Amino acid sequence: MKNFVYILVILGTIIACSTAKTNVSEPVNMDVALNDTVRIANDSLEYEVIIIDNGFSTWLASRAYPRNYYSQSYLESKNILYINEWNNRVLQPQRYNPGLYEMNINYNPAINYGYEVNYLIYNYMIYFQNRYKQKLWGYVPSR
Repeated sequence: MKNFVYILVILGTIIACSTAKTNVSEPVNMDVALNDTVRIANDSLEYEVIIIDNGFSTWLASRAYPRNYYSQSYLESKNILYINEWNNRVLQPQRYNPGLYEMNINYNPAINYGYEVNYLIYNYMIYFQNRYKQKLWGYVPSR
């Protein structure tokens, strides 16, 4: 059994993100082109991030700062702020577009998800804010 952190976005719409116990051998059924999927799995940490968003993998490769540019503690602190605001918006569908904020992200700051997971979540949050003209918290780099 593995714990998973999912961020699934299909054509710009988030469809799932949760931390849950699940069997790793279960296939994930996604009808999305392989190049639109970013997947990081770390068996030793038992967490995984899957991001499916048309254009994110290209943005990540061309515009995101390289790995190890930020410290893990920096990424974690930003992720906490972004995800808290994200989850607040999920709870207010009358105020915020429910097509953008469909589901809660269950991110526990007490869990060490590792560098890669935090790196992908942070960069997806930057990408999301720039692409959809949203401001979750503070200064948003325009990369």
